[in-house]
Amino acid sequence: QVQLVASGGGLVQPGGSLRLSCVASGFTISSYAMSWYRQAPGRERELVAGISSLGGSMTYADSVKGRFTFSRDDAKNTVYLQMNSLKPEDTAVYYCNARLSLTRSYWGQGTQVTVSS
Repeated sequence: QVQLVASGGGLVQPGGSLRLSCVASGFTISSYAMSWYRQAPGRERELVAGISSLGGSMTYADSVKGRFTFSRDDAKNTVYLQMNSLKPEDTAVYYCNARLSLTRSYWGQGTQVTVSS
C-alpha cells in the first residue's frame, strides 16, 4: 500500500527557514519521480520542486530557485524540501507527490506553511 506522510510545516517569519519531510512507504522512492507541490488559497496547485525517476534531473519553480532545495534520502525512503529565505507568498499547503507510472500518482496529506510576521 502506497503511503506518503508529510510533516515539517509551521509558522515562520519572513526570511526564516523550514524543512519539510515526506516519508514514503509501499514503494522505493529511488525508482520513481518525486515532487513537492503547493497550493495557496484561491490558487491552483503548482509544482515547487521535483526529481525525475532514477534521479536523472531536478526541477524547480522559478519562484523558489536559489531558496529551496529538494533532496532525497534513499536509506530512509524520505524526500525533503529545505526552504530558506521564506517570503509571505510562499504561504500554502505543501504536498509531496509520487508518480509511479503515467496513471498512478499518489499524494501526501499536505502540510501548512505560513510565512508571516
